[in-house]
Amino acid sequence: MLLKKCVRVLAVAGLIVVGSGLCVSAAEEDMQKQIDGIIAALPKFAVPMREVGDRFQNMYFAAEGGNWALASYMAKYMDKAMNPAKITKPREHPNWANFYKDQFAPVNNAIAAGDMTAFTKEYTAVISSCNECHAIMGYGFIKVVKLASPADPGIDYKMTSKAGDVPQ
Repeated sequence: MLLKKCVRVLAVAGLIVVGSGLCVSAAEEDMQKQIDGIIAALPKFAVPMREVGDRFQNMYFAAEGGNWALASYMAKYMDKAMNPAKITKPREHPNWANFYKDQFAPVNNAIAAGDMTAFTKEYTAVISSCNECHAIMGYGFIKVVKLASPADPGIDYKMTSKAGDVPQ
């Protein structure tokens, strides 16, 4: 009789252990589905790149108007706009990070210095770099040009400021 009770207890305990393992596995699967759903909802490369393009265009008009803080702000958040691609396009994001760190750095330096001559030179060089990169990656049909007016006309581009005025 005691042996039968022990066997039953062990059988029930075994079922509990197996059942709890199934629950953990199901919970892990559910969590992974949720994570995959969140990643699928994040913008890949095209949507953040659209924001990058608008900010890039706006920074020119900010610099031209002497609003160096706005130019700096646009440059900073142009880079941050690409953060979703760290998760959604992990193989492509390093291309962007290297571009911003290396090829875009002279634009940031010109903004920090408030030097319109250097800014115009470096801004123009970046446009060429963007178009070269687009072509190399198979997107040669996306050709960046400098707009005749800002992408966002609802900002005062001529408000005098310094790049250092942007809050950290």
